Amino acid sequence: MPLSRRRMIASLAALLAQRSPAFAVGLRRKRVIVVGAGLAGLAAARDLAAAGAAVTVLEGRGRIGGRIHTSRAWHGLPMDLGASWIHGTDGNPLTALADAAGAARATTSYDSAIAFGASGNPVDLTAAYRLGEDVIAAARRRADMRNTDQSLKDAVRASAAWRGLDAPAQRLVRHVINGTVEAEYAGAWDEVSAWCFDEAAEFAGPDALFPGGYDQIVQYLAAGLDIRTGSVVAALAPFGAGASVTLATGAQMQADHVVLTVPLGVLKAAGIAFAAPLARRRLRAIATLGMGLLNKCLLRFDRVAWPDDVDWIEWVGPQDGIWSQWLSYAQATGAPVLLAFHAAHQARALEGLSDTETADAAHAALKAMFGADFPAPVAVQVTRWSQDPFSRGSYSFNATGTTPGTRGALAGADWDGRLIFAGEACAPAYWGTAHGAVLSGRSAAAVVAAG
Repeated sequence: MPLSRRRMIASLAALLAQRSPAFAVGLRRKRVIVVGAGLAGLAAARDLAAAGAAVTVLEGRGRIGGRIHTSRAWHGLPMDLGASWIHGTDGNPLTALADAAGAARATTSYDSAIAFGASGNPVDLTAAYRLGEDVIAAARRRADMRNTDQSLKDAVRASAAWRGLDAPAQRLVRHVINGTVEAEYAGAWDEVSAWCFDEAAEFAGPDALFPGGYDQIVQYLAAGLDIRTGSVVAALAPFGAGASVTLATGAQMQADHVVLTVPLGVLKAAGIAFAAPLARRRLRAIATLGMGLLNKCLLRFDRVAWPDDVDWIEWVGPQDGIWSQWLSYAQATGAPVLLAFHAAHQARALEGLSDTETADAAHAALKAMFGADFPAPVAVQVTRWSQDPFSRGSYSFNATGTTPGTRGALAGADWDGRLIFAGEACAPAYWGTAHGAVLSGRSAAAVVAAG
């Protein structure tokens, strides 16, 4: 799989993904059930309702938004427990939605960062990131010569570039891989594909947070829609010329089409029963793609006790990927809040801790960085996305064995067009992102319209 082919496919997918579905009003005789009130489901429902379809959105949770989850537990400080950013604001559909919703944004930059070693000594990671990029590139060149895919970890460890490093240099490279791969794609380096772990297109421009909460976008999309929360879908079946939905209560509903937008983790866990077989290519895609995990530990303090002129804080601590990546809200929003990210294996391990134990461990890491006098947090919020039965993880990643066609095989229609799949995992170019979910939902609406 030569690198030039990889880039060509990613570029083509990006162009296809940016095409906005445009269809005339003409679905007034169509009944559509959308399963899931996350961004994909709401985007699909909004387009379909605008085209005249009778749309009902079924959401298992007691709230809308899916993996967009804004907590308002801290008065005056909305905190996003799921997605946080518009990644690349130029031409991003979320930028247009944010403008329409009147949602203010604050930008952050990965270049605005400081780093510390295990004992709190300042560390310049510029050379480490260059070294990490060189090691990854060398590993991928070697992997590209293989006939079969392998994990990034296996590719890196088999490369001469890695084997030629001493232990301290390897530790720095691991830190870089954790920050740029594992925390970015939510998959561990022994899970992601060496061939295509980063096969995602990007929008240009800065990254932007929502000081007022990401749920402003959710509420805007949901306005005027028939959304039924607490409606857990247990099974789907063909029914006449349409499809039938069975709820966990035993109640049944019928429609001409069902747009299924549940996360990949729910599909992998067989959280919904299908009365008729799905296409083999779709089943293979569900089995092949990985459901990643990225958890957050949000700490609120009585004051900003760290440098307030940076967005990111990195710690090359004693353990790979443990308390290594922090976002400061101080510069972007003025809030005395630090957010720690944990991905993949490390995230799963920490999910076993209580909130208090998690906060204590975070405080210990901060004292190692900033000194023994660093204040304790006054409040904490912790996510455990793998334990959420309605997501079973955070977002999808390209696991070993994924090809450029895998996500296209997951997306689209089954059962002669009666069942349509959508969601970030179905986005061929923008998977793993909130904007990918929106684009996938709009594409699903276009499939219904074309039918």
